[in-house]
Amino acid sequence: MTTVLLVDDEKLVLRSLEKTLLRAGFEVLTAGDCPGGWAVFEANRQAIDMAIFDLNMPGFEGPPKPDAGLDLLQKVVQARPGLPAIILTAYDEVAKAKEAVGRGASAFFVKGREQGLVELIQQILAK
Repeated sequence: MTTVLLVDDEKLVLRSLEKTLLRAGFEVLTAGDCPGGWAVFEANRQAIDMAIFDLNMPGFEGPPKPDAGLDLLQKVVQARPGLPAIILTAYDEVAKAKEAVGRGASAFFVKGREQGLVELIQQILAK
């Protein structure tokens, strides 16, 4: 079974995405901020097949921080090079998409089309 690490500080979004991924047959590990996401990653480092991080959420210092998801992405990709990762955002920001991919993300996804996210995960994992 494919294991996905999902980190998002919006509880409703986190729960909704978790349900969508579970229905699609994934095992899902969740966290609500960067420190929590890093802790779950560390505890399950080899079991995780895909990481999905919200772009804007509480950072490693605590308060919400723009682009905190990129900080978590960078840390995870350094610890496990080649791990497929997707950055989630509420906005379609091309510059941020390029930055996310430049920092190791496989893709960038705008929240709201959850079935599209499942398809994107399947495409990335099929490569």
